[in-house]
Amino acid sequence: MQPEVVAQRQLDAYNAHDIDEFCANFDESVQIIEQADGKVTMEGKAALREFYINKRFNLPDLHAKLLSRISTGNFVIDHEHITGLGDDIVELVAIYEVRDKLIQRVWFIRP
Repeated sequence: MQPEVVAQRQLDAYNAHDIDEFCANFDESVQIIEQADGKVTMEGKAALREFYINKRFNLPDLHAKLLSRISTGNFVIDHEHITGLGDDIVELVAIYEVRDKLIQRVWFIRP
């Protein structure tokens, strides 16, 4: 399975608010990292699941619109607009490292 297929599957599950399908795309030891300071903000699939159940998928209008995607080797870079987190559109870039058909690490870049 190509890395961009894994990235698209998790994006589709995100927009469907399907926590089981969403988490199925991540490694058990996944790390979420803020690119600006290199800080690991979340580690492990259990933490990911809890965060998205309690702080994302409970928001009925949550939606990510993919603006562009670049894929090279094991990395997929998505530029997205997120709505439903508040009144403003949130712009971000997500870099997914995919190995063995699962997302191992995600770096978020915020403007």
